[in-house]
Amino acid sequence: MTPDVTIAIQGYKNPDMLKLCIQSVIDHCDAERMEIVVSDSATEEDTRLMMRENFPHITFLPHEKNVGFGAMVNACIDNAKGRYVFIINPDTILEPETITGLESYMEDHPEVGLIGPAQKNFNGTIENTRFRFYEPLTILYRRSFLKEFGFAKRHLAHFEMRDVVGAEPYPVPWVIGSAMFVRREVIDKVGGMDLRYFMYMEDTDWCRTIWDAGWKVYYHPQVTLYHFYGKGSARGSFLSKVFVNKLTRIHLQSAYKYFQKWSGKPLPEIK
Repeated sequence: MTPDVTIAIQGYKNPDMLKLCIQSVIDHCDAERMEIVVSDSATEEDTRLMMRENFPHITFLPHEKNVGFGAMVNACIDNAKGRYVFIINPDTILEPETITGLESYMEDHPEVGLIGPAQKNFNGTIENTRFRFYEPLTILYRRSFLKEFGFAKRHLAHFEMRDVVGAEPYPVPWVIGSAMFVRREVIDKVGGMDLRYFMYMEDTDWCRTIWDAGWKVYYHPQVTLYHFYGKGSARGSFLSKVFVNKLTRIHLQSAYKYFQKWSGKPLPEIK
């Protein structure tokens, strides 16, 4: 039987966290209606062993090299059979209504192509995971001492949509890639994530592409999961980030590619 939902998990050198994530999916999904696909980057033997011993029935897609986030997502998409694909990070833990809540909303709102749930820290606080589209200044302010000035704080507050609060689902420019529930129909039309981005910006880019294709991107504050949120590219001074922190350099490179790709193109109307 063709599954309704494919849960697509992207892993990277953390078999213990991946195991917890998969188990939370198994605990909260209907096995007859859903399937799990795991794509793992720079796969190590302990991850292979964990998958063989604990989840031999799950489709496992190991990669010898670190292929990047978008390539892992696309590998899952290529092997997904569901009408919906729920893309999640391995550092997420699902709750009982996570999958059914998102699926139900999508079933009732065919104009929505992608929806993201609210993501909770393990202390119960809500992360900010929906944003307006980047501007070049956004990158500069977030990554430098300028963020302490009033003009930068106002800019970043706008980017982070602090002026938007709602209890009901609402349209947003983009949601972060750690949890994205997407229609297969949308993927078939717009394709997978753009592989020019090794890491960072691929979620922003994909949401913008989906908006441009005529579907909406939504955020659902009533549907939640847990996310162990790390900021690997946000340590140190601006110069030390650029010259020492590899993740920051990758982020800046991805930002350059994003602005180059979308230069001169109008932003979608979010409504």
